[in-house]
Amino acid sequence: MAETDKPLLIKRYASRRLYNTETSDYVTLEDISGFIRNGREVQIIDLKSGDDLTRQYLLQIVAENESKGQSVLPTNVLNDLVRSYATGVTSVVPQFLSASFDMLRDSQSKIVENLTKVPNPMAAVPGFDAMRKQQEMFLKSIMGGVPGWPGPAGADKQNEAPAQAKETAAEQNELNEIKAQLAELQKKLSKL
Repeated sequence: MAETDKPLLIKRYASRRLYNTETSDYVTLEDISGFIRNGREVQIIDLKSGDDLTRQYLLQIVAENESKGQSVLPTNVLNDLVRSYATGVTSVVPQFLSASFDMLRDSQSKIVENLTKVPNPMAAVPGFDAMRKQQEMFLKSIMGGVPGWPGPAGADKQNEAPAQAKETAAEQNELNEIKAQLAELQKKLSKL
């Protein structure tokens, strides 16, 4: 078993300081939270008694994050958790929560997997292709006369179909009219 597959052993000294046994240095709750976010399991043991304090410290990390405004647990879920301690259904709740988080992890990985399979995830959105074409036409009409503007990728003016050539000529006429109007406005502004 690889070293990172084993839980990172953290020892709590009598002074309540937490000691990382792998790096031989003291760590904070924030450090432990970082280890967990990076996928590392931790185990926190009281040095003197040998008691496993992992749950206590993990709950403390959750409580601190919740108090900082990083709320993940809605109030109704917290209420249900408190009720579960009082009603004696505590044996069902851990299995339910564990199964729920397993499903969440699976769903997240499937979503990420699907996003990486599609070259452009937005292409699956209805109307995306039409919107993209409209944006291309808009940019082409505005930037077409700017020196150095490349125009749409892969556009070969010599091989355009006749309908496209007519559209291009009409767009060019519109663009020329807009440029003429702009020049006229500039002349008027300069006179003012």
